Amino acid sequence: MAKTKVAKPKHKNLGRKKAIAGYIFISPFIIGFLAFMLKPLCESFMMSLSDVKVVGGKGGFVLNFWGLKNFKQAFLVDAEFTRFLTTELTTMLTHVPATIIISFFMALILNQSFKGRTLARAIFFLPVILSSGVLVGLEYNNSLLSGMEEYIKENTNASEITATLQSILSTTGLGSRYLETVYNIVNSLYDVVIASGIQIIIFLSGLQTIPKSMFEAATIEGCTAWEGFWKITLPMVSSVILVNVIYTIVDFFMKSNSQVMTKITDTMVMRLDYGFSAAMAWVYFLAVMLIIGLFSLITSRWVYYYE
Repeated sequence: MAKTKVAKPKHKNLGRKKAIAGYIFISPFIIGFLAFMLKPLCESFMMSLSDVKVVGGKGGFVLNFWGLKNFKQAFLVDAEFTRFLTTELTTMLTHVPATIIISFFMALILNQSFKGRTLARAIFFLPVILSSGVLVGLEYNNSLLSGMEEYIKENTNASEITATLQSILSTTGLGSRYLETVYNIVNSLYDVVIASGIQIIIFLSGLQTIPKSMFEAATIEGCTAWEGFWKITLPMVSSVILVNVIYTIVDFFMKSNSQVMTKITDTMVMRLDYGFSAAMAWVYFLAVMLIIGLFSLITSRWVYYYE
């Protein structure tokens, strides 16, 4: 008696095809990581556990293993590293949510139909161009901007746009800690906008995958625009929010003006202390991975995947 083959469900075959396609897309990164990054990563970890001596002549390093001494120096001896790391982590708690919220609402606006939408999208993508290469140097060496800053300081005795407002509201005693958080976000608004270009594009791609028929059906059933936002738009782009959260965290910790990154670079280049700089880099890396893991664990509970 011939055996009949049981056909696999189509949704399993589709899921398998999507998984294979995903692995194909990330395969260049996996190959590049194994070929170019794995060995330096292992060598960096060995340096963090050793006293590294630079050998003259032909060049090279001599590693004298001494355990966790470099890590103890980072936490117990060095007075700057823990302070810089704490400052970065505290700033991240306000910077990342502000970037996600602003980029999401900008994407909502740019997803609407209006004249000049293509030009508006290009303008909001300009921060990605401005934050790259030579333009960063032009921005920081801009004599006009520095002259304006000096003029404001001389004539208003304030270096931040919210300083006057802060001095007025602080006398009322109304939630000074919360007001200070708002002041920090407002003062860093330029940095937030500069860092939100990629997130806006990712949010736009997520918003454009939502079927219009869902909104049409909801409207027929009497759903308002506000209810549609919470019941349709937000759940449908929840997976994109998770991606943007992870990207924004990594982008924040990798910015060029990070105090921790500057200290690690100066220790390695100026002092030639490769062991201590490698230890600080690994602490920084593990802190970033811990933050990403916590955010992913919290955010993934509200992620909805549309099949």
